[in-house]
Amino acid sequence: MSLVFLIFLPILAALLIPLLFKKLSRIHTGWFVLIVPVILFIYYASYLPQTMEGGTFTSEFQWIPSLDIAFIAYLDGLSLLFSLLITGIGSLVVLYSTFYLDKNREQLHNFYVYLLIFMTAMLGVVQSDHMITLYLFWELTSISSFLLIGYWYTRDRSRFGALKSMMITVFGGLMMLGGFVLLSIMGNTYSIRELIAQAPDLVQHEFFIWALVLILLGAFTKSAQFPFYIWLPDAMEAPTPVSAYLHSATMVKAGLYLVARFTPIFAASGLWVWLVTGVGLFTMIWASVFALKQKDLKGILAFSTVSQLGLIMSLLGASAMGFHVEDAANTVFKYAAFAAIFHLVNHAVFKGSLFMVAGIVDHETGTRDIRKLGGLMSLMPISFTIAMIGSLSMAGIPLFGGFLSKETFLTAMLAITEFEPFSMDVWGFLFPVIAWVGSVFTFIYSLYFVLHTFTGKHKPEELPKQAHEAPIGMLIPPAILAMLVIAIFFIPNVVGDWIVKPAVLAIQPFLYTSPEQVDVHVSAWHGFNTELFMTLGIFAVGGLLFWLLRKWQPVYDKLPETYSLNSLYDFMMYLSDSGAKRFSALYMTGFIRSYLAYMFGFFILIMLTTLYLVDAFVFDTTNLAPVGTYEIFIAIALVAATITTIAAKSRLTAIVALGAVGYSVALFFVIFRAPDLALTQLVIETISVALFLLAFYHLPINSKKEERISFKVGNAAIALGVGVTMTLVALSAHSQKLLPSISEYYKETVYSEAGGGNIVNVILVDYRGFDTLFEIAVLGIAGIGIITMIKLRLSKKEGHHENK
Repeated sequence: MSLVFLIFLPILAALLIPLLFKKLSRIHTGWFVLIVPVILFIYYASYLPQTMEGGTFTSEFQWIPSLDIAFIAYLDGLSLLFSLLITGIGSLVVLYSTFYLDKNREQLHNFYVYLLIFMTAMLGVVQSDHMITLYLFWELTSISSFLLIGYWYTRDRSRFGALKSMMITVFGGLMMLGGFVLLSIMGNTYSIRELIAQAPDLVQHEFFIWALVLILLGAFTKSAQFPFYIWLPDAMEAPTPVSAYLHSATMVKAGLYLVARFTPIFAASGLWVWLVTGVGLFTMIWASVFALKQKDLKGILAFSTVSQLGLIMSLLGASAMGFHVEDAANTVFKYAAFAAIFHLVNHAVFKGSLFMVAGIVDHETGTRDIRKLGGLMSLMPISFTIAMIGSLSMAGIPLFGGFLSKETFLTAMLAITEFEPFSMDVWGFLFPVIAWVGSVFTFIYSLYFVLHTFTGKHKPEELPKQAHEAPIGMLIPPAILAMLVIAIFFIPNVVGDWIVKPAVLAIQPFLYTSPEQVDVHVSAWHGFNTELFMTLGIFAVGGLLFWLLRKWQPVYDKLPETYSLNSLYDFMMYLSDSGAKRFSALYMTGFIRSYLAYMFGFFILIMLTTLYLVDAFVFDTTNLAPVGTYEIFIAIALVAATITTIAAKSRLTAIVALGAVGYSVALFFVIFRAPDLALTQLVIETISVALFLLAFYHLPINSKKEERISFKVGNAAIALGVGVTMTLVALSAHSQKLLPSISEYYKETVYSEAGGGNIVNVILVDYRGFDTLFEIAVLGIAGIGIITMIKLRLSKKEGHHENK
């Protein structure tokens, strides 16, 4: 089966939902939608044995061959990993949504259409080898996520969060497109694989740094890195299934995928290493600190997601350092890419379960405010167990998968201190310090989420609903994820061999040629080393700070909201909105005359400037025909009629004079032996004069503004400017014929090819047949519109007489 077809399978299924929705209204739409991700997950899983051995698969569909644009699906270890996350977590989210969303109160057909569109967009992002189609799918994720976040569009916060996410991510997408264009110029190809093969030759190109920065802007905005993370907390207004899918396992991971995929191209640059690693670590510590300020369960998870994304981003940056170290495959740098992918898998699993638990708490208690929650452990024991497993994995506690990936993270950060290039041996000590501090706060907010929700005193009087355990159907998806969290701890190397190592090969092809060469063995006990003591310190300091949380947490309330990044975004949006309105008010006068003046004015400026810059003021009169006596008299009459049109005080006189101008032009056509054009001109001019007389009869008398000398001088200046400009363009074009006139082609082929004797008619009917057809269609539509308006007016009059 074609990989390209599989990418579009969800969006094709989305087309059927409106048809099935009403016919099968008794059954929840989610049960039909569930079939799509399950089939895709099983199919993609069948590729695991081949990718485990380093195999890759390609499928291609030509889209626009003339522009070298095609849908090229490329499946290797990295894209397969993300495809499994997209379809696997997607299957559980759809199952969860069938119990979370009430089919009698929600517009389910909209929800699942948006969800399936998003699934196609994500599969396209992670499998596209062509940069233009990757960008197409990238922006489709922004649009579909906008629709999903704003699903409850009657809520102000939902609309605000949807718009905010789209504004920031679309901005990053446009920057990324610029980077793609520069890369295509540098490598003369849109293929990512071909660019990776040319990577050593691209480093010295003058566009290399620009492409690097622009692509990172796209990655940072999508993966919510500092300072672009502000859209993610507001996106939590979406339904919980959306948060569990988009903001833990898929959309926010797209930025990580982009960095991972392009690391082989940019790894040779020290700027890439510094930016990706530095921004990732700063994002991690920033978000982990501010997660403890949140009072909403999904708000806590949003900031924890930003923090974990920063952690993975920093590891991807550290993985690029292996490019600059001899025999790096046998050093601790091999842990960076492995830890990034390993933690990416762990994060998708435990964060998906935690989002689902947050939705369960909201669904069964009516609130997500952690200040109103507490003591739910006895009322919701299964939810508490799932939440505890996911939170302890996020905190990096043993017996859960998150502990193992956190240990490899610390190993990679410690390795940076031994890295000499780019002055890492001087400043590198900051990286493990920041990583350790961020891990301490990660430990605190993990306990904060689960213990403040499920332990302590129960406060039923503050809950909108009486708390109780969720139905079994809603518990199954997070329970499956929780079991995976535990399973990963006990079989980490199975996960590593089957999923992680093939993805590492795609990130570090400069170190390995097959997944078997990724010599990383994960174990819960790795001896008494620095990482162990750092972990013990995280538990000790984190536990102490959590115990004292109520004493120092009020510090957050003293931080001024005015100077936050959200306030800056709000100010910029207000400024752009008010500024746009003021600027629009300057030129949107409501008068057609003003708009024509702007257009003609810019036309004169652009054309004359272009003629001057290209030195086109060249006039050759050698090939001009002699001017006859009749032509002189007609030209004088034409000029006189034109002056009369301008100077006339009566509109009737001006219309008659304007008709004389048109008839004079028709006489020119007669002299130039173009009877068809002359006849057309006479007919059109007659109709135009009649319509002008009819229309102007109903217009009011000239306003005082129209009688002002300045008003008439302005009109005269614009008219004179357009006339002079067109004259200069015509003379310049006639004097500098770089190519033979197309009229010669018409003369040679009009009879032999088209079988006609009248060159004008043949051009209109054959050579410009579609143009003429569309002109006729426009006239037909205009005629239908006029007849409709006349009939409506007549029917109103008849109704008025009947009422009388």
